[in-house]
Amino acid sequence: MKIYRWAIWGVAICLAVTVAGITKSNLIDETKVVKKVPTTHKVVALTFDDGPHYKTTPQLLAILKEKQVKATLFILGENAAQHPEILAQAVADGHEIGTHAYSHRALNKLPRDQVAEELDKAEKVIAVVAPRPILFRPPGGAVNDNVLAVALNKGYTTVLWSVDPRDWSRPSVAQVVNTVMHDVKPGSIVLLHDGQYPLPTPEAIVSIIDQLRAEGYTIVTVGELLQYYEERK
Repeated sequence: MKIYRWAIWGVAICLAVTVAGITKSNLIDETKVVKKVPTTHKVVALTFDDGPHYKTTPQLLAILKEKQVKATLFILGENAAQHPEILAQAVADGHEIGTHAYSHRALNKLPRDQVAEELDKAEKVIAVVAPRPILFRPPGGAVNDNVLAVALNKGYTTVLWSVDPRDWSRPSVAQVVNTVMHDVKPGSIVLLHDGQYPLPTPEAIVSIIDQLRAEGYTIVTVGELLQYYEERK
């Protein structure tokens, strides 16, 4: 089928560097994005959008280091340009770096050349202190055929999420924790943020990490999560 051929090609290009052997078309759903991974293993990826922020991101990194957790950070290029030292610290701590484009514009409202420009500008900034990213999350999750085509052409796998506590809207810490723990399943990708201050997120992830582990979950990066793919019969 046409969609399956597209998906196999995209995953092979985008993930071969770090996820050897993962070329299953089902990693990308009918919208051609990764939202979760089908698996019976209790693994979950924590992802953070919009950083680095000069206050929130260092708090986040300190907690992740203390908890010995590796996360996937989708970096906003304009913020990385202002705080390359924080991005460098995230890299040094072993976190996986993805791109969140350069600014927080709705890419699905832009022509292809401007989408490409957003990705190119972010990549140049990120590449100064981090490996070239192969994972891409569009701001706000706003995708269409143009955005997906540009991302694929540039070698990116587009990653969305399956769990969203809307921490950017600044609910209580308890609300963030409860939403994540209620909605999480094996193979989930959790959407969180570190691009504003204040946010409930740094405090919330302390409880999220502890509760996930208490329930038998292992916390991994998105790249690692993709290795747990299990074909459904």
